Amino acid sequence: MATQRWYAFCVLGVCIRSHKPRGASVNSKLHQLMGGHTWAQRLARGLGTIAVIAALSACGGNKEDEEQSQSYLPPVGTDAPASRESASRFLTQATFGPTDASVQRVMDLGYSQWIDEQLRKPASSHQGNWQTLDAVAKAASGATDTTTIGGDGVTFSFWRSAVAGDDQLRQRVAFALSQIFVISLQDGNVGNNPRAVANYLDMLATKGLGNYRDLLEGVSLHPMMGMYLTSLGNRKADPKTGRVPDENYAREVMQLFSVGLLQLNVDGSVKMNGSVPAETYTPADIAGLAKVFTGWSWTCPVAPSATASTCFGNGSTNGQSDPERTTKPMINYPQYHSPEEKKFLTAVIPANTDGKTSLKTALDTLANHPNVGPFLGRQLIQRLVTSNPSPAYVRAVAQIFNDNGDGVRGDMKAVVKAILTHPEARVTSTKSGKVREPVLRLSALMRAFNFKSDSGYYKIGTTDNPGTQLGQTVMRSPTVFNFYRPGYVPPGSATEAAKLEAPELQISHETTAAGYVNFMRETVMGNISQSGGSLNRRDVQIDYSPELALADKPSELVARVNTKLMYGTMPPALKTLITDAVTSIALAGNQTQIDSAKRSRVNAAIFLTLVSPEFQVQR
Repeated sequence: MATQRWYAFCVLGVCIRSHKPRGASVNSKLHQLMGGHTWAQRLARGLGTIAVIAALSACGGNKEDEEQSQSYLPPVGTDAPASRESASRFLTQATFGPTDASVQRVMDLGYSQWIDEQLRKPASSHQGNWQTLDAVAKAASGATDTTTIGGDGVTFSFWRSAVAGDDQLRQRVAFALSQIFVISLQDGNVGNNPRAVANYLDMLATKGLGNYRDLLEGVSLHPMMGMYLTSLGNRKADPKTGRVPDENYAREVMQLFSVGLLQLNVDGSVKMNGSVPAETYTPADIAGLAKVFTGWSWTCPVAPSATASTCFGNGSTNGQSDPERTTKPMINYPQYHSPEEKKFLTAVIPANTDGKTSLKTALDTLANHPNVGPFLGRQLIQRLVTSNPSPAYVRAVAQIFNDNGDGVRGDMKAVVKAILTHPEARVTSTKSGKVREPVLRLSALMRAFNFKSDSGYYKIGTTDNPGTQLGQTVMRSPTVFNFYRPGYVPPGSATEAAKLEAPELQISHETTAAGYVNFMRETVMGNISQSGGSLNRRDVQIDYSPELALADKPSELVARVNTKLMYGTMPPALKTLITDAVTSIALAGNQTQIDSAKRSRVNAAIFLTLVSPEFQVQR
C-alpha cells in the first residue's frame, strides 16, 4: 500500500481526505497495538485521527460501493428476518448491540413477536443497583454516612443493563428518552443526588413505555427535573418585590418535551404562516404556563396546606424530612401557587384554580397538542433508526401516537413498535441509518465479544473526556439540549447541500476522533474499567478465545469480526485492508512470542474495524 495514497472518510456527504498522520499518539498506539509493525505506521498515515467519524454515503466511491448502497425494501407483510445479518441490523436499532443469542431469538420469533416479548420483560432497577453499589462502597470505606458510590453508581448501572440486561428494548428506549427529557449529573444540584438520578432513569424506563401523558407528568413532577430546570420551589408573583414565576420549565416543557418551536403537519413538515414558519407558542404562553408550575416542591412529613416554609424550601421541617423526597413526585403548596387566571396555547385556567387541577389541565393540553406525535416520533426515529426519516415514516409513527388502533392516544409501546417495524427501518441506502453515538459504539463492542464483569456491575466510570475517551457519558449531557441537537447540520457541508441532518456530528471533530481511537485501543486491550476487587484486576474482562483460535487464519479471523461487529456488511476493500494488516503480524519465535503475536492479530482485526468509518455508522 503506497504511503501517499489518499483515504476518504465521509459522513452524509462530509468528506475529509488525508495522507498525513495528524497525531503521533495515534501512530504510536497503533504501532504498539499491532505489535510494532511498519504496516501499522503506514496504515496510521491513512487513518490519521479519522477527523470524521463515519461514512453514510460514498465520497467518489467505486461502482462496488454504489451497488452496495442501493435501497432495499422487504416484501410487504414480511416480519421474519431474511437472514441473521438482517436480524443483527434490527438489533442495532432495538438494543445496545446484537449477540449470538439475541440474533437467534429474533430469527425464531420474527420482529413483532420479539418486540412484544421484550415489552413484557420487567424493567431493570437502576436505583436498586445504585443502592447495592453504595452499600458496598460504604462497607469498603468504613461505612460513613457521607461516603457513597456517587455518580459512578449511575454509570455502572447503565453499563450493566446495556451490556448484560435482559430488558434491552426498554433500556434502549430509556436511553433515547434520557436525551430528550434531559437532566444531567453535570449540574451541581442534580449531581449531588445520584440515587435520585438513577430513579429518574427508572422512571423513563417504565413510563417511557406506558402512556405519553403519564410520562410527561412523571418528568414534570420528578424532583431532579425540578432541580435541573428550577421549577422546584417556584413561587407565585410578588408585586411588592417585582418577583415573577420562574419560566424555565414552562419554556422547556414546550420547546423540548412536547410541542416544539414550530407548528407541524402530521408528517413532521412545518406549517407556514404566509411565507414564514408558524410558531407554536409565544412569550405570553410561556408566562401563562409558568404560573402552573408554581407552588411545587418537596414531599414533606407535614401537610402542604400547613405553614411550612422550610418544607417548601428544603424538604424538611422541625428536623424531619421524607427520606424519599428526592425520588417522590413533587407536591403542591397552595400558599405558593399563583392564584391568577392562566392562559397558554388553547387553555384558559380560571383564577383561584388549585395547583393540582391547574397542572392536570396544562399537561392534558400539552399531551393533546397535534404537534406531539410528529415532534416526539421523529426524534425517537432518529435515536433508534435513522437521522433522516421520510415524511411518510414520520406520518405513520405520528398516526399511531394519535391513535394506537384502539382509540388510545400516546401509547408509547405502540409508537416504539411502529418505529421498529416500519418498512423504512429495513431500508439500506446512502441516506439511511445514523452515525453511531460513542456510547452505542462501545456497547456494540462489549455485547459482540461477551465482555464480562467480575463484580457484575461493569465498573466503567465517566467517559466525558473528548481527547482521551468517548466525549459522552450517559446522564451527563452538557446542557438541557442534549449532547447534540436533533436537527443539527454541519455548516457549509455536502450534508447541508443535500438537505440532510446528522445530529451526532455535533460532537464529532478532530479531538473526539482522536479520543475515540485512543479509547478503543485501550478497550480492545482490556484497559477499560476500574481495577480492584478480590481478584485485583480490571473489573471488565474479555475472553477472545474464539478469535485467538482463528489467529493463524487471517481471512477467517476478519470474517468473524465482520460478522460480530459489522453483521456481514464489511466492504471488500476494508476487508482486504484489515486482512493485510493482520497477516503482516508474524507468528514467529517461542510459544510466548507466538501467543503474543496472536493476541496482536486479534487486537488489530477488532480495533481497525472499530475505527473504520463503516463501523461507525448504524446502517
